[in-house]
Amino acid sequence: MGVWSEQVVPRVTDVALGRPAVRRLRERALAPARGVVVDLGSGSAPNLPLLPPAVTRVLAVEPSAVARRLAAPRVAASHVPVEHVGLDGAALPLPDASADTVVSTFTLCTIPDLDAALAEVRRVLRADGQFLLLDHGLSPEPSVARWQHRLTGLQQRLFAGCHLERDIAGRVARAGFTLTALEPVAIPGPSVLNHVVLGAARPTPG
Repeated sequence: MGVWSEQVVPRVTDVALGRPAVRRLRERALAPARGVVVDLGSGSAPNLPLLPPAVTRVLAVEPSAVARRLAAPRVAASHVPVEHVGLDGAALPLPDASADTVVSTFTLCTIPDLDAALAEVRRVLRADGQFLLLDHGLSPEPSVARWQHRLTGLQQRLFAGCHLERDIAGRVARAGFTLTALEPVAIPGPSVLNHVVLGAARPTPG
């Protein structure tokens, strides 16, 4: 599984999450981004060409060496400076209140310690910062959700720890964020994968 996870999964992900339908959703999710942006689980950098002009710097967090190599052409062509700053979303090597925006596109499903990662997002965001989300998770359809619970173990083994059944919006809210926008959207594919939430959140004061 080491070779599969390290060598194959990043390449499959680059293709699967680079489809036009997904790209359009990324553009919508990223439209409010501004200032210093932390790209959590930046992967092969599909977000870079889609960032709006208000973005001044990108700090990329990505554990996969293969994904970082795939990202190199997009980083080279980026209109804003890009710096790879870490491997682990649950331990960001960044000062408190140092980011205007954190973006997570198809990342929260995979981070092993999601609660720790969300605490780190809250820590590095400025008080008026924003957390932009695009991720798949638990379906509101009971029949689909049952299959998600049944298959998530297999999904984790095949796709580097990806969970099918995480309640992304609920986990974000419980981590000290106020959701300011949330929209269920769908992407082409199996029903256990195509329930996606697109939204934004801000750190809850206090």
